[in-house]
Order: sequence, then structure tokens, then C-alpha cells
Amino acid sequence: MFDESPPTFLIHPFVLPGESHEVSIKPMPEQNQDCIFCQIVAGEIPGRIVYEDDYALAFLDANPLARGHTLVIPKQHYERLDDVPDDEATALYSAIHELVPAIEAAVDAPATTVAFNNGEAAGQEVPHTHAHIVPRFEGDGGGPIHSMFGSRPNLSDDELDDTADEIEP
Repeated sequence: MFDESPPTFLIHPFVLPGESHEVSIKPMPEQNQDCIFCQIVAGEIPGRIVYEDDYALAFLDANPLARGHTLVIPKQHYERLDDVPDDEATALYSAIHELVPAIEAAVDAPATTVAFNNGEAAGQEVPHTHAHIVPRFEGDGGGPIHSMFGSRPNLSDDELDDTADEIEP
């Protein structure tokens, strides 16, 4: 007679018969059709891709500040850094962490500036979260991040303490 139990298949060499095995198919990232970075993710427009994983994509900036200037983006469309879910933010930082030494080595740069412009008032020109990795060289004229700002506020210790108390992650 025929056995009434369902057949057992070995789906993967490391999954034994009788063990559960889940297959997850990752949906395409949610994208904004008007966003140039989403169009690069979708392959609708070309980009000089230097890194890709399930969550992040990195490509050379089309208007570089230095040779090797790279943008690292989440594949999913998020306008601001604080819109990115924790797991995807972790994956994004992991990609940045891996790319910095690779970019420095590729262009023989002794350093890099890594930055996010988070919102239009901060200079974000494309409303899709992205990190800039800009190779830096002696005498390149870029200066430290503090050189981006004019006068600095003269804050008292009390004002600094109050500000620190107001920041609640």
C-alpha cells in the first residue's frame, strides 16, 4: 500500500528531513518613482555601483567632491535618517563601515569625511537618506566639519546642561 504521510524532500543540504525550513522571499524595496536614487536602485537609470547588499546600495557621486566620493543609501525610500528603521540603519552603517577603508585604499586617501545632510535645511538635495563618503587629502581645502558653520553660539554651562537634559533618544 501507499504511505499516507507527505513525502519528505531534502530542500537544502543543511536541512534534515523532519526539520522545519522557512523560505522567505524578500519583496522589492518600497520606492518613490520621482526619486533619482530609487531609480538607480530599480536599475532604471545607471549608476556606478560599488556595493550592494539586501538593504544598502553604494555608488559613486555623479558630481564628486573628490575622486572616490561615494553615496551610500538604503534601498528602501526614506527621506530622513530618523525615518530609517533600526535594523536597516544598522545595515546602512555596516555598509559604510565596510566601504570607508575600501574607498581610502582605492584612491590612496589618508582619510575620509563621512556625513549625512539630514533634511533640506542641512543641505540635503535629494530627499532620500544618503551618506557621503568623501576621500580627503592633505591640502584639499575641505577643512573640518566645524568650518561649515559661521559663528558659533556662546552657550553657558546651564544652557548646555539644559540641552543635554532635553535630548531623549
